[in-house]
Amino acid sequence: MITGIDTEAPVIVRRATTIDAPIGHVWARHTDINAWPAWQPEITAARVDDPLRPGTVFRWTTAGLEIASTVYAVERPRRILWGGDAHGITGIHLWTFDERDGVVHVHTEESWDGGPVRTDVEAMRIALDGSLASWLDHLRKASEGG
Repeated sequence: MITGIDTEAPVIVRRATTIDAPIGHVWARHTDINAWPAWQPEITAARVDDPLRPGTVFRWTTAGLEIASTVYAVERPRRILWGGDAHGITGIHLWTFDERDGVVHVHTEESWDGGPVRTDVEAMRIALDGSLASWLDHLRKASEGG
């Protein structure tokens, strides 16, 4: 049973932001996977056919990579954990949401392991950091209505 990121992975990136919107709105935007391409330019396709719960698989395309992710845990509207293997990379991605002082604090952390990652750890860390920074920025803008 997977309960968090792989803390032994060679690449781990953590990022956070605050969003000036109600937690329910931020959660709904973030977990409406079919709508990801509408507000995330890096994601060109995304599809889920079932409600998000442990075991649900969703498919999405980013940076030309087709990815199938499995949901490992969901605690609405506070936490979602997903991951899977894509192109030799095992990724595990955790998102947490906490509403305090009238804003939502969003924290994300992701681990990557696998042959391509171990071949060039620093380049993969830079790529993942940029991806998470962009995702958070787009989520903030989409949730705040900008």
